Amino acid sequence: MSTVALLIGGNLGDRRSLIEQATVLIQERIGTVAAVSGIHETAPWGEFEVEDGKQEVESFMNRALLVETTLSPVEVLHEALAVEALLGRRRPVEGGQKYHSRTMDIDLIFYDDLVMDTTELTLPHPRMHLRRFVLAPLAEVAPDWRHPLLGLTVGEMLEEI
Repeated sequence: MSTVALLIGGNLGDRRSLIEQATVLIQERIGTVAAVSGIHETAPWGEFEVEDGKQEVESFMNRALLVETTLSPVEVLHEALAVEALLGRRRPVEGGQKYHSRTMDIDLIFYDDLVMDTTELTLPHPRMHLRRFVLAPLAEVAPDWRHPLLGLTVGEMLEEI
């Protein structure tokens, strides 16, 4: 049994309901949800593609989950992508550098202490230490998890940004 940390959330639709639905689907498809953070609302991070007719990008709601799973990291990724699709996620055509609004985004933050870097999946998440919207909810469920490359705990990374 392995422990995977997921960050779930989005900025389109009934954000709170979609987070609750994603949590249930993750429990059904990936494994036992062992810990759940509160829901955090934050401004968009990065350069966003603004949709037709809109002046600004809606804020995001995010939640961190710790999930006990027997699935491999790539299997977790594929199930997470399936949950996103079930909840209305439409991915833009590859090649753009801007971020896009979405109903649901599920990021694999870490999988035990595994370090991997493939074309399909990088663990731990390569930008987790730069993003308060990841670290704040993650600190509620795994404050003492230590980044295997940086040597810092989630709590220490949060303090640094």
